[in-house]
Amino acid sequence: MNSLFEQARLAALISALLVAAHGAAAADDVSRWDGDERSAARLIAGSRPTGAAPFMRAGVEIRLKVGWHTYWRYPGDAGVPPQFDFTGSQNVKQVRVLWPAPRRLPEAGATSIGYERDVVLPLHVVPQDSTKPVFLRLKLDYAVCEKLCVPAEAKPELMLSGQSSVQDAALVAAEAKVPKRQALGEGKTLAITSVRRETGSARPRVVVDLAAPEGVPVDLFAEGPTPQWALPLPVPMDGAPEGLKRFAFDLDGAPPGAKYEGALTTLTAVGEQGAIEVTTHLD
Repeated sequence: MNSLFEQARLAALISALLVAAHGAAAADDVSRWDGDERSAARLIAGSRPTGAAPFMRAGVEIRLKVGWHTYWRYPGDAGVPPQFDFTGSQNVKQVRVLWPAPRRLPEAGATSIGYERDVVLPLHVVPQDSTKPVFLRLKLDYAVCEKLCVPAEAKPELMLSGQSSVQDAALVAAEAKVPKRQALGEGKTLAITSVRRETGSARPRVVVDLAAPEGVPVDLFAEGPTPQWALPLPVPMDGAPEGLKRFAFDLDGAPPGAKYEGALTTLTAVGEQGAIEVTTHLD
C-alpha cells in the first residue's frame, strides 16, 4: 500500500515539475505585458535564423481592446507613430523595426493609417557579440484611439538567447505581412508601374499607376523622405489603362524649405494577397 502511495506521489511530483519547466520555458520567450485595459505591449523572442543572418529575431506585440486602434510609422491625417527607445539594452548594435502592412482607419472626420487589431511588429536585432545573448530593454511610447486618443507607454524587457521559441509562428506570420521591397516596375502579382508629377493644374499632384489582379481591392500609401513630411493619402482615380489601377495625391505636406523636385517618396501598395514597398524620386 505504501509502495503504491509513494509511486503515485512520485508521479504527481514529476508531472508538476514538467508543467513548471514548460511554463518557465514559455515565459523565457515573452516579457510581461505592460499596459492597461485599453492596450498593453510586450516583447517576444524568436529562434535565431538559419544560415548567415547577422541578426536575432524578436518582436513587439501590442494588444488592443476591441474598438481601439494604434498607428503605423506614418499615421496619416491624425495620430502619432510609435516611438522605440532601446537605450539600456545590452549587447545590441542595432535594432530594425519592421512594419506589417497597415490599413486606412476613419477617425473623427479624418483618415489615419494603422492597426485596429492586435499586432506584432517584428524586430531584427543585431548583437555586438553574436556569441552572447542579448538583453533587450524597450521604452515604447505610442497612442491608442477609440472615440478619444490617449497616450500609452510600455517598458518591457527580455533576454534573447536565440534558442528554439514557441513564438516563431507568430513572428513568421508577422514578417509575412511586411511589404516586400521592389523596384519601380518590378513584380508580377502586384507592381507599381509608373509614378509621375502633373504640374499643369492649379494643384500639382502625383499620379501612380499600379498593376494588381482584376477585382482585388488595393490601397496605396505615400511617405516623404523624412518623418517631417506629411503627404496626403492617395485617392483612387478613373482613367487608368486596362489592367491597371490609378491613385493620385496632391503635392502638399513638405516641411518648410523642402523641395518636391527629386524628393524620395516611399509608396506602399497593400492588397489581399500581399503588400509591396517602392522607393522612387518625384521626377
